[in-house]
Amino acid sequence: MLRIVILIGAVLIAMAGVAGASDELDALFKDYSQNRFAEDPFAATDAGETGYNDRVPSVSPADHERRAATAAAFLGRLDAIDPSGFSADDRVNADLMRFILKHEIALAAFRPWRMPFLADSGFHTNIGNVAAATDFRTEKDYEDYLERLSALPDYLEQHIENMRVGVAEGYTQPREILPRIMPSFEAMASADVQSHVLYKPFLRMPAAMSERRQRAIRREGAALLESSVIPAFADLAAFMKEEYLPNARQSLGVNETPDGSGYYAALVRYFTTLDDADADEIHEIGLREVARIRKEMTEVIDAAGFDGTFEEFLAFLRTDPQFYAKTPQELLDRAAWISKDIDGRLPAFFGKLPRQPYSVEPVPDNLAPNYTTARYVGAPLDAAQGGQFWVNTYKTEIRPIYQLAAMTLHEAVPGHHLQIALSKEMENAPDFRADFYPHAYGEGWALYAEKLGVEMGVYQTPYEHFGRLTWEMWRACRLVIDTGIHVKGWTRQQAVDYLAGNTALSLHNVQTEIDRYIAWPGQALAYKMGELTIWELRAKAEKELGEDFDIRAFHDAVLAEGGLPLDMLRVQIDRYIAETKAGAGN
Repeated sequence: MLRIVILIGAVLIAMAGVAGASDELDALFKDYSQNRFAEDPFAATDAGETGYNDRVPSVSPADHERRAATAAAFLGRLDAIDPSGFSADDRVNADLMRFILKHEIALAAFRPWRMPFLADSGFHTNIGNVAAATDFRTEKDYEDYLERLSALPDYLEQHIENMRVGVAEGYTQPREILPRIMPSFEAMASADVQSHVLYKPFLRMPAAMSERRQRAIRREGAALLESSVIPAFADLAAFMKEEYLPNARQSLGVNETPDGSGYYAALVRYFTTLDDADADEIHEIGLREVARIRKEMTEVIDAAGFDGTFEEFLAFLRTDPQFYAKTPQELLDRAAWISKDIDGRLPAFFGKLPRQPYSVEPVPDNLAPNYTTARYVGAPLDAAQGGQFWVNTYKTEIRPIYQLAAMTLHEAVPGHHLQIALSKEMENAPDFRADFYPHAYGEGWALYAEKLGVEMGVYQTPYEHFGRLTWEMWRACRLVIDTGIHVKGWTRQQAVDYLAGNTALSLHNVQTEIDRYIAWPGQALAYKMGELTIWELRAKAEKELGEDFDIRAFHDAVLAEGGLPLDMLRVQIDRYIAETKAGAGN
């Protein structure tokens, strides 16, 4: 009897230890999310947290130092929790939090706040995205927005001061790419009030508000924009033109900035989610992939019956009017049709589909000229709108229709929208996981989705197949070009020639893409590295499971835990394989 009592006591103590560890983790996750939203009200808005919609982030150097110290404190708390009491879910959550904090601390050491914009976006354009993501339903929502607008001039001024530090320390975007970025600053400063992106929320207001109150809020919003917000953007544009651009660095690769080689190495580890990622090895992987895909492209050219060289075929695709929409609406209509066609094919390949819908939208006019071809913009699950598949309709003569199928598979379904919406629908997961986005997983999945479209029967013509290969080649070239620019001293023209010579991308898109890799070191590596890992894991599952392999179950397993670093994804798929084998043996 005494022995039974002792055993029961031991079990109860163990259970108490598990509960204690879980409670400590839950408290840490809750504190982390609250701190994150308090520090970054824009992220709170994007996540659907309305309690921060009346403010903007504070971005002074002291603020950034405090955030890095806070991240280190959170990591210390996490490390102090005894992992022996973790459940399986706790272990996943803890490992993800450790990944986030570890990289947050590592990257903060290089003070990236000195260079707060990329080739196609930045702090100045993100404000418009945040306004679009705000859920305006009540009078208070508009009152909060007016407070946020009032705070914007100080927010912009803080960024100007941060960039002045960057100029003084030789840490800027390269002068060579700045002329193509400047219009995004000028657009925010030159638009009149009624057409300004930040005025859009006032154009359609809730019917429950009285017309009198609606008019008063519109007047106040217009006055704020005219008297302080647009002038603040004008000051920013003047700073960029008169102070930043003339003093920007002449070098191209981030490795040529102070501590740049260490920063690039840290970025490579972050974006690939691999601690042992090596730029030289990635460069070689890219060269091998380029050679493999080039062979497949030649086979498709032969299947199309084209009589000419590879270069002549690229010229044909870039210049023949049959491959281009005549109007922006025609391009959007075609993208929408492809989207619905893919929607109908999904149940054969996925056991679980997201509830949230998505729409097809044009890239906003203020972003379009130097913006990428397409992008997915998510939305909180309880927002008044679903996710958005953005299609760039600027200059339809450079937007080939034969690439729309691959583009839709990547940005909408089964790519970004399907994956991101499912991650938001995860049950019993801490809040931070809903919008956690490890790039190699997210972009790798979307690139995998492009090739999955072959099995799904999405590609209808040899030209669409070539468009898909062009997009895959584009991502393989990124491995070569990104490392070439930031490690091996490539010039911009060398990068342009390499991308233009291997893909059917329009020359305009080639130019904007190269600017993107220059301005955003390391991120372009995520796509191919992630995709190769997912195909490797699928091959492993197919081999080990044989006749028990189910494509729907495999995809559900890849997506089940939301975004994961690649090493954690390997563990997830190993578990799926083992559980499937165990189930088949019963």
